[in-house]
Amino acid sequence: MDRIDRGILAILQKDSTVPVAEIGKRVGLSTTPCWRRIQKMEEDGVIKQRVAVLDPALVGAGVSVFISISTNQHSKEWLTRFAEVISEFPEVVSFYRMSGQVDYLLKVVVPDIAAYDKFYKKLIAKIDISDVSSSFAMEEIKNTSTLPLDYMELAKSQS
Repeated sequence: MDRIDRGILAILQKDSTVPVAEIGKRVGLSTTPCWRRIQKMEEDGVIKQRVAVLDPALVGAGVSVFISISTNQHSKEWLTRFAEVISEFPEVVSFYRMSGQVDYLLKVVVPDIAAYDKFYKKLIAKIDISDVSSSFAMEEIKNTSTLPLDYMELAKSQS
């Protein structure tokens, strides 16, 4: 990874539809070497996927709910089962195993509180959990898929 790769990633994070020729021009490469770098970053897993970021309100998912879950089940088998259950719910857009007092944190998007209640009832019918606490986002102030690139390790000769 070098400064050119960082530049390519910065461009793709903002708009993955920018043509390769334009990306190359911006970072000082011709099209073919730029394309090779992008392919290599995809093969290496640095670029996981290229997606369209949708407006939640315009697709009927304007309510964000953060769900803190605690359980007295801490076996590998239970976690595997829990992950399988969560994967069945398209409403769950983020799922984390946490340190501290909360075991798991979910971000769920739904159209309204009634839809959340329906989601909640389906969830607790499928898996045993000890404690669930839900917080509804009142306003989204920042939400981005853009990662900071300043922490990337650059090749020693490029630093």
